[in-house]
Amino acid sequence: MRWQKPLATAVALTALTTTLTAAATGTTGAAKGGIPNAGGACSPKAAFLGFSDALDKTTYAGQPVAGLSALNLTGPNSAIALVDNVGTTPARVFDLSLTGKPASVSVDGMTILRRPDGIPFNGGDFDGEGLVVERGNRTILATSEREPSIRRFRLSDGKQIGQLPVPSRFQVAPAGEASNNATFESLAVSHDGLSLYAGMEGPLASDGTDAGNRTRNRIIRYFGLPGRDYRPVAQYAYKPDPGLALVELAWAGPTQLVSMERTFTPGVGNTIRVFTVSLHRAKDVSTVRSLADVPEQVFLRKQLLFDLVNCPPSGAVAKQPQPNPLLDNVEALALGPHLPGGHRQLYLLSDDNNGPTQTTRLYSLSITLP
Repeated sequence: MRWQKPLATAVALTALTTTLTAAATGTTGAAKGGIPNAGGACSPKAAFLGFSDALDKTTYAGQPVAGLSALNLTGPNSAIALVDNVGTTPARVFDLSLTGKPASVSVDGMTILRRPDGIPFNGGDFDGEGLVVERGNRTILATSEREPSIRRFRLSDGKQIGQLPVPSRFQVAPAGEASNNATFESLAVSHDGLSLYAGMEGPLASDGTDAGNRTRNRIIRYFGLPGRDYRPVAQYAYKPDPGLALVELAWAGPTQLVSMERTFTPGVGNTIRVFTVSLHRAKDVSTVRSLADVPEQVFLRKQLLFDLVNCPPSGAVAKQPQPNPLLDNVEALALGPHLPGGHRQLYLLSDDNNGPTQTTRLYSLSITLP
């Protein structure tokens, strides 16, 4: 990469080589705002470290590595990803090895998710969206937005060994007030494993949408013990930005979540925004019939961390129109380890919907939380 030359020529060659190498690996630029190993600023609170398309259109043990809709870290360089399975393909999770700088990812294993009788779930009865790996990494909780449901699976054989209660009004109509394909899109767990947060992608029928085209969503907080029973103990009101939907949650601290919102406009592309969400003095709205009746201050306060459209393209290629070729159908988010300088690793993962015009892409960022 480096070669002794007269100073001006050496500088020019080094800059060119760095740019070409960065484009090939999915990283560009230099550190900004004191955030280490940054590939370019996305906002004052986020820097892009790189991306990897290594999983795109690949298979593992005969199954497509596609439709990845949730990500949960199991160690500094390991994670589990849940498949948003379709058709007759079995419900499954993949074991991943990943790094943040340079961004890299590979599949190390796979577990087929099965009913208690051992028969695999498929896309007709399980639409995987939210994922939590419980303490000890022996069991997972996975949401299906079809009913919706939150099921517990044993990772040793993939069998379902439990299921959490879901309040009746959160069931898909006509059984409840939820809309099909707009229920439990996200699931997060506190560090101590005592609290779970299940986020609705869309509103209940009685909550609706406000005049500014912002849906009134609910997040259910469950309380219990890892690997054992959880019960709903509170509901919180949340408003996505106009036209966007809540697709992911991560626990960032006793009074803070990180959320991700998304939308897609044909011919234009995706919008992907990540926020910090305050739980400080959060109001329980469990007994509120309609969120249209509560004042604005009841909704959880959020702050924009970054909009992915503002991150450097970094040599990414889009398979369909996008305002930034880096963008795709990002559905998964996971907070990683702490980085030097008080920053935090953040991973995003896109769901290619098993289609030719979308990409399975891992994103690596460094963020500063309040």
